[in-house]
Amino acid sequence: MTERTGRAARKQVLLRLDPAVHDAIATWAATELRSTNAQIEFLLRRALAEAGRLPGAAEPIPRRGRPARSAEPPAESPAEPEEPTGN
Repeated sequence: MTERTGRAARKQVLLRLDPAVHDAIATWAATELRSTNAQIEFLLRRALAEAGRLPGAAEPIPRRGRPARSAEPPAESPAEPEEPTGN
């Protein structure tokens, strides 16, 4: 396996699921705009946290997609008055 630069490499796990369970997770993931893999990791982390077993060294799930907007909205230019049209 090749080494990743920057962040630590993520573990790869083969997971066997009942097809109905997989379909339910995939449907749930789609409604929350996540991949099935991301949904499984989200659910596992939530279960670990609720049980008080989430390790403090666990990195947060990386955010995907478009970066968040900055805290300050862009300054808007003042509206220019419309010029009357001479017909």
